[in-house]
Amino acid sequence: MRLRALAAGLLVGSLVLAGCGREGSPSGEASSFQPQVAENVQVAGSPTFAAAQQRGRVVVGVKDDQPNLGFRDATTGQFAGFDVDTARQIAGQLGFGPDKIEFKTIPSAARESAIARGDVDYYVGTYSITDKRKQQISFAGPYYVTGQSLLVRSDESAITSKDTLKGKKVCSATGSTPIQRVRDQSLTEPGNIVEFQTYTQCVDQLRNRQVDAVTTDEAILKGYAAQAPDQLKIVGEPFPTPDTEKYGVGLKKDDTALRGKINDVLQASFTDGTWQTIYDGTLGKSGTAAQPPTLDRY
Repeated sequence: MRLRALAAGLLVGSLVLAGCGREGSPSGEASSFQPQVAENVQVAGSPTFAAAQQRGRVVVGVKDDQPNLGFRDATTGQFAGFDVDTARQIAGQLGFGPDKIEFKTIPSAARESAIARGDVDYYVGTYSITDKRKQQISFAGPYYVTGQSLLVRSDESAITSKDTLKGKKVCSATGSTPIQRVRDQSLTEPGNIVEFQTYTQCVDQLRNRQVDAVTTDEAILKGYAAQAPDQLKIVGEPFPTPDTEKYGVGLKKDDTALRGKINDVLQASFTDGTWQTIYDGTLGKSGTAAQPPTLDRY
């Protein structure tokens, strides 16, 4: 009887853990992108690169819950997405093949401290370049520029832009800048503003026809649309906002040598078609086109 009770307890526990693994960890295909690996790479004057060479692998901070950007497959444990493949491309050009990359999930609030402590060599994960953050770390890039947009169901015809949201239920993450912008600009009635802790919850509500649109950075919405292009789509142009979101590669503040090297890697990927290959295999599955941005060299 004790054995049966123990077995039952283990079964319940495994089911709970399995459920936790699925929550916020969307599944998807493993990355097919194979970066070229450079040989005899030197980045003179970079303590971060020297430390990575000494340990024999590069440690990269990423996110694991954003479809087609940075996510970890709940079944295989593999990381994939636009940000992850960008991180792989950079690692390859630093001389580290796929088997020499350690991906480490870092919460958004801990990114600056993880970089400053050296817990990661660099971070790639919808990391917006801001003056405030540049006081603590530095950025290479941007490798992607985005703005606030709208995700709707594929059969939606009434919502075509932010100016057609009146009377529609609009969802975003609790306390986020995008939903506050909807509120401040009176794009829909206060009673039609819906907030959840995660964007995945909003997208689930959209699929279940409990809300009419989800709003946040267009790159994040493209990730969800790429997951189910037959069910979801992006509509309209990005909102006119004071600032666009420029996603950069975060690294130690004073490591100018590594920043310059990563900028060179990104620029080469823009011109030789690698960036487009990565985009087409991830966010491009949403059916929306994009072009490489212009680097901010400082």
